[in-house]
Amino acid sequence: MNQYARIYRDALLNDVVPFWEKHSLDREYGGYFTCLDREGKVFDTDKFVWLQGRQAWTFAMLYNKVEKNPAWLESSRLGIDFLKKHGMDEEGNFYFSLDRKGSPLVKPYNIFSDCFAAMAFSQYGQASGDQESLDLAVSTFNNILERQHNPKGKYSKIISDTRTLKGFSLPMILSNLCLELEPLLEKSLVEKTIDACVKEVMEVFLDRESLMVYENLLEDGSLSDSFEGRLINPGHGIEAMWFMMDIAKRRGDKALATLAKDVTLNLLDYGWDKEFGGIFYFLDRKGHPPQQLEWDQKLWWVHLETLVALAKAYQMTGDAACMDWFEKVHNYSWKHFADPEFGEWYGYLNRRGEVLLQLKGGKWKGCFHVPRGMFQVWRTLDSCD
Repeated sequence: MNQYARIYRDALLNDVVPFWEKHSLDREYGGYFTCLDREGKVFDTDKFVWLQGRQAWTFAMLYNKVEKNPAWLESSRLGIDFLKKHGMDEEGNFYFSLDRKGSPLVKPYNIFSDCFAAMAFSQYGQASGDQESLDLAVSTFNNILERQHNPKGKYSKIISDTRTLKGFSLPMILSNLCLELEPLLEKSLVEKTIDACVKEVMEVFLDRESLMVYENLLEDGSLSDSFEGRLINPGHGIEAMWFMMDIAKRRGDKALATLAKDVTLNLLDYGWDKEFGGIFYFLDRKGHPPQQLEWDQKLWWVHLETLVALAKAYQMTGDAACMDWFEKVHNYSWKHFADPEFGEWYGYLNRRGEVLLQLKGGKWKGCFHVPRGMFQVWRTLDSCD
């Protein structure tokens, strides 16, 4: 395990973090550039609020959990101050995107901007002792809970009387977000939220017979025979399983850990491209053509979250199949996603594993999945010996 732990530690500290420190910090207007080409050059200056929150969280997390490096705390503050000044509308909801100076571009239709802002405020507040950030973390979390059953609110395009679906993403994210904010929340709220998330993830969206995790269900929890209802995102389900493993570890729940491990292995086997390797992005449960044109692409975050889940599953259950799969996913990922010449990881490969886009960051990829994944794998495997 030490061999792999060293690989992920060294890549995190000597490659990935320096890449973002060097290229993404906007010291003139605050916040971060995320649209970076292969070499790290900025190709667009718009700022996507959920990525601003993710990056501010990343640097504060490193400060709290790796080393009290003042430069990391300052890098986090750059994003925190930008979010405080520009990120919210008058109701406290977070915009989706801003221009470089912080003027809003896209309205707050996406509750995930709020989720990652709450994570950032919590982690930075705990690192710096800034009470305003801690208060914002709690108020934003409470606002998310109030909006959770209608997250898009007035921005929803759905005709609610015909086929109303509920999505897997929010209960999944809440299960991790609640643990992130646990030191700031009342114990009863933490337990109530975790209980609800575990039920939604492991009893509603998870089909216990097939061990498949569905992305969308009808409001009553039943399956919808539609392209949204048949949608499987293997990486999403696997990411949720390591959130469940963290809850299982916190609660000493061996049964939950074992089930999460079994689901991880099942989704991985289902989603693995038997011809070219790597994990498919989207699949249709009945084998119909997926409606997402990018269905067969291989994405960075899917593989990193899978590596985290496999490391945690091995740590908690000792199942050798987890380490066998870890080595397989590790070898594929480092062969295809890593860029030893200019640093960091590519985000998007075609089905054959060839680089599809040479960017290192954009509207969807920022300073989050790569550093978080490497940190989690490093620390998890380090504790296995």
